[in-house]
Amino acid sequence: MKLTVQEEEMLRGHRGKAAQRAMELLVALGEVFYAQNMIEVSSVQISGVSYKSIGDAGLDFLEDFAGLGGKVQVPSTVNPAGMDLDRWQEFGVSKEFADKQLRIARAFDQMSVQQTYTCVPYLIGNEPKLGEHVAWAESSAVVYANSVLGARTNRESGPSALAAAFAGRTPNYGMHLVENRMPNVLVETSATLKDPLHYGLLGYLVGKRHGKSVPYFRTRESLGREELQSLCAALASSGMISLFHMDGITPEAASFRELLNSVERLYVTQSDLEAMQSELSDVESDVDLYAFGCPHLGIAEVAHIAHRLKNNRLTKRLWIFTSRETHQRAEEKGYVKTISQAGGKVFRDTCVVVSPLEELGIRTIASNSCKAAHYLPSISGIKVRLGTMDELIEEAIR
Repeated sequence: MKLTVQEEEMLRGHRGKAAQRAMELLVALGEVFYAQNMIEVSSVQISGVSYKSIGDAGLDFLEDFAGLGGKVQVPSTVNPAGMDLDRWQEFGVSKEFADKQLRIARAFDQMSVQQTYTCVPYLIGNEPKLGEHVAWAESSAVVYANSVLGARTNRESGPSALAAAFAGRTPNYGMHLVENRMPNVLVETSATLKDPLHYGLLGYLVGKRHGKSVPYFRTRESLGREELQSLCAALASSGMISLFHMDGITPEAASFRELLNSVERLYVTQSDLEAMQSELSDVESDVDLYAFGCPHLGIAEVAHIAHRLKNNRLTKRLWIFTSRETHQRAEEKGYVKTISQAGGKVFRDTCVVVSPLEELGIRTIASNSCKAAHYLPSISGIKVRLGTMDELIEEAIR
């Protein structure tokens, strides 16, 4: 790899031990992927934050990195933790789990990483512009950044994203190069797409059948932020997809339109989506928890849930997961109070996938998240039933 003078100085330890450790990791990564050089990044999103996910080895790694004395060089945000950091007792985790999760939080704080604890950094200010290079590790956010915002990022690991934060750069390969951003499968559908769940099912099916592709979607309906968020999360769950193209959504899509006559085609029917929902739903009876917020909910979704629950009383346990910023706005607007009065709970900092729900006695959940339906059975042994948000809220009230 060709390194600049500044990068050579970091690699040799002239700019501190933390920067040296970071450059050693990034150079090794670049050599694996045959990168020609490094490229500067404007922001970083770090994964590997929940103690459930990284365990003692990950905790030791973070505390060791923090002990080197360095600070991140670019704005850096973090993924959800394994609990609500302030209301962990109400959430139900053990004190041992909470103590180690809080040590992880202190390590990130020591490194000057922003204490965001959300998988949707683009909703809280970390929103790169068209053409900007970033180093993000949250898979759903990677797809959103590349496809909706037009930024450029690979699907980083937790350690490589942390290294990029300290070095302010990342190896120049993969989605940073225009030749790797060209579509290679055209997805068309006759299915009815009226809800974020439907787009999640579409994305999950595409990721399962073409897991390493760059799909180009042609749909009849227009998408809002909630639908796009669901599509991005599902594409990244069932496959290794980091970018899709869609007219009117992806800034680069028009420049690749002439390639569509020569790429593979995938046609998705209504029955395909129904079969996918059935495949991902492995419980039909009553569930222990109704859960929304994987990825984290925005203020519009919290407002919608509050509106549906107003003057109603839940007969089932219903939890909502969102970021600190969204939670604060929801409190100011009275949404949190309305949801609480109905018997629901709004948690921050965490989500169903990275929290130890199985240790809380939860064995089955109902959700509108294909990402949750993908990960929970394998990592927590929890069965999932999929439905639209409105269907499940009505069910939880009845």
